[in-house]
Amino acid sequence: MTSAVTARHLASAEKGLLRFITCGSVDDGKSTLIGRLLYDTRLIFEDQLASLQVESARRGARGGGIDFSLLLDGLEAEREQGITIDVAYRFFATGRRKFIVADTPGHEQYTRNMATGASTADLAVILIDARKGVLVQTRRHTFINHLLGVPRIVLAVNKMDLVGYSQARFEEIVADYMAMAAGLGFKSVTPIPLSALEGENVIAPSALMPWWTGESLLGFLEEVEVEDARLASAMRFPVQWVNRPHLDFRGFSGTLASGALAPGDPVVVARSGKTSKIRAVVTADGDLERAEAGDAVTLVLEHEIDISRGDILCAPSARPTVARQFLSHVLWMHEEELQLGRPYLLKMGAQSVQAVVSAIRHRLDINTLSPAPAETLELNGMGLCEITTLQPVAFDPYRDNRETGAFILIDRFTHQTVAAGMVEASLQKATHVYSQAMDVAKPARSVLKGHKPAVLWFTGLSGAGKSTIASLVERRLSLMGAHTYSLDGDNMRQGLNKDLGFSDADRVENIRRIGEVARLFVDAGLIVTASFISPFRAERDMVRSLLEPGEFIEIFVDTPLSVAEQRDPKGLYRRARTGEIGNFTGISSPYEPPVDPEIRLLAGEGDPAVHAATVVEYLKMAGVLARAEDAPLDFSI
Repeated sequence: MTSAVTARHLASAEKGLLRFITCGSVDDGKSTLIGRLLYDTRLIFEDQLASLQVESARRGARGGGIDFSLLLDGLEAEREQGITIDVAYRFFATGRRKFIVADTPGHEQYTRNMATGASTADLAVILIDARKGVLVQTRRHTFINHLLGVPRIVLAVNKMDLVGYSQARFEEIVADYMAMAAGLGFKSVTPIPLSALEGENVIAPSALMPWWTGESLLGFLEEVEVEDARLASAMRFPVQWVNRPHLDFRGFSGTLASGALAPGDPVVVARSGKTSKIRAVVTADGDLERAEAGDAVTLVLEHEIDISRGDILCAPSARPTVARQFLSHVLWMHEEELQLGRPYLLKMGAQSVQAVVSAIRHRLDINTLSPAPAETLELNGMGLCEITTLQPVAFDPYRDNRETGAFILIDRFTHQTVAAGMVEASLQKATHVYSQAMDVAKPARSVLKGHKPAVLWFTGLSGAGKSTIASLVERRLSLMGAHTYSLDGDNMRQGLNKDLGFSDADRVENIRRIGEVARLFVDAGLIVTASFISPFRAERDMVRSLLEPGEFIEIFVDTPLSVAEQRDPKGLYRRARTGEIGNFTGISSPYEPPVDPEIRLLAGEGDPAVHAATVVEYLKMAGVLARAEDAPLDFSI
């Protein structure tokens, strides 16, 4: 039978590459099925077959035959436990088509590995043990395939030999599954009965199931039509590397995520709005006249514009959304549960930014596939979440583009991947707003001012002396002819931030808004003094990330709590001690001191004017005041 099928394959036209995933509950036969496909299509080397026979005999395979799962369960831990832990990728081909198959774990503990395999699949083969029917893990894997945009499902009802090849049992399972998957929007769900162990209906129709008039599994996989959605999507080119081998060449390297491009096409940098045209599409084998999704190329542009790793080039008429807040489906992958408001590293393609899960709208009840209220997500939990990033990111909804709509969350301290996410929609109210590049930029404004722009960020406890020292610094800079502006915590809370309280979330938003204002003043060429308690390192780091290197100067006004409380110029500590003021830094809310500030002032002692002089001298040495008029250190006005 095998040789006849092989001959038929070789006489057929090749239909291209199909990426598919096998998934299902533990011991449903996924590895055995793939092993059987490789064996029956004669894609196992003689030495592999000999080794497989020996290993099968040693492990006591049923009936003295071959245990095909051993071809895939390569890890010793998997062989000992009889389960698949890692994702095993295998390539095989017939005369009709090439295949890449991902054998993914069935155990609930390794659901995250299954999500990895599904992220690039054109089709999912979901196995069900004919004896057990639809299980919780079947539901979970089906929904993950739905979230990850896998368009087609093959429902492989396996181990039909153990239920006497019963048509009634097969139809019962199919009915249960179809009812469960009805609202998930798959393009097709194709049920196929089979026995992977016995090879029935795997590569050819089975004589033991005469009631089945459909195709065998391999026959279906060879014929199913798949569409490359990437080519039909809008052009997205994530920059992975700025290629500068010598002074005469500057290109931007990456893999075209979707769409197509060619020399002469106009492009825009999604985040900055800067525009240019493609001059050349360069590869190691020569220049291309056209590149399509999946091609790794280097783009040379007509103009010298600011582009760095993480930027996305796109067509001016079809841009991605650029925003800091979006709604996303999240699959939680870590033993430690999700913590709202905790900073994580969000990695989306080549973009990496700090982010928090700011709210959970609902989690998914895996038994009913219906939403349920939740305050956290546990291992393998799935939910619809609001994500807030510290910097704007460029993205598309995942349903429109799997390449630019997916991300992972990484623990900043352990560097472990804790979650995978699929963007549902932007939370920005105006989604059609894009960055507009300006003709007069920061360098030109800096020249007019006669000095470099900078933010002098004074941080410390309430009563530390931040505002006093910052005011003296600004006076001195003004006498030197520098162009300055002062941002102060109390003043900002009387205007722009008057709607914010002092919860941790409001403190984060307070500093975010101030950081954006400070960035605008720096873009105008000014030296900005900013005096804020800003108790959290992550938020100060966020402001630093908004600016270019050297423009954010962190000044830690280091005053002991006892001294600050003794000063208590506004009576705030006294009110905090009596409970009249809640979430007060140093009393009922923490302060995270800078780890490595540019300037550390021991402000519990010494004259504020001396501390101010220290700041001004630093600005001279750092080159911020290189062209400002010098003046004697006189702080009296």
